[in-house]
Amino acid sequence: MDRLFTLMGNHVHAMPIKRGEVTSSLLQFDFADEPVPHEAFKPFVRDLKFDVGELAIVTLLQALAYDKQVMLLPLVISARFHHSSLGYPVSKGHLAPRDLEGRVVAVRTFSQTTGVWVRSILQHQFDVDLSKITFMTFDESHLAEFKDPPNCILPPQGRKLDEMLLAGEVDAGIPIALASTLLTDKRLATIIPDPQAAADQWYAANQAAPINHMLVVRKSLAQARPDLVREVYRMFRAGRDALPATPTGQIDMLPYGIHKTRPSLELVIGYAYEQGVIPRRFSVDEVYADAINILGDEAF
Repeated sequence: MDRLFTLMGNHVHAMPIKRGEVTSSLLQFDFADEPVPHEAFKPFVRDLKFDVGELAIVTLLQALAYDKQVMLLPLVISARFHHSSLGYPVSKGHLAPRDLEGRVVAVRTFSQTTGVWVRSILQHQFDVDLSKITFMTFDESHLAEFKDPPNCILPPQGRKLDEMLLAGEVDAGIPIALASTLLTDKRLATIIPDPQAAADQWYAANQAAPINHMLVVRKSLAQARPDLVREVYRMFRAGRDALPATPTGQIDMLPYGIHKTRPSLELVIGYAYEQGVIPRRFSVDEVYADAINILGDEAF
């Protein structure tokens, strides 16, 4: 039986696999001890460290642009609305989205998937001119080939994003610890005053779940053992299907299949391209070409 070295967080739909409730006669997953999966995305795309795993969608798009040997499977691992992801220190006084023009916004990296979604919200929903914002970036891109645009600066040596944000040393930022810092610390407020209402409006206009991470495999595995790739996809679909069905009228935040993930992919591809994070605009069919070849009709 083949063992696949796998990068996967303890997501609710991955747990049936991790607990052994979804099994296979062809393969076993050897789950890496990575409590924060995004910290392993660099070795995933740079060194092809993992056979299978979750990967940020913008990192995947950059990997395709720079010819890294990974392929996307049409299954969402995580998604969230990002209207509450950008905060500012209340010591600055009240700030609205357009007040960010001419100010400094801290982000982990410019190419971070959350950052791409947040900037798209600022630009398209709140008419913010992104070229007038200076972005302070605290880490390099997962892809060494990508270089930050001219309106990015580095922090003082040794300083951390969250501490600078909480201290009011930057005007706004996307915290590293989103839930534990931004949503609970009284020193911060969301730049969008009613994030839920804004997210509802965004969804009504776009009818898509803002994808963060998706399922990815090494191309060499796909080329050598397409049967294992089909089995990986089957197992993760089974894990997703083990969850209660999304109630009628509610948003499916964990879709799988090309048809259901196409709207989200079209959006994030367009946003990443217009922000200069990828060098060209991919089509969804191009991004999924390898998956279609291996999965056939199951991909849809």
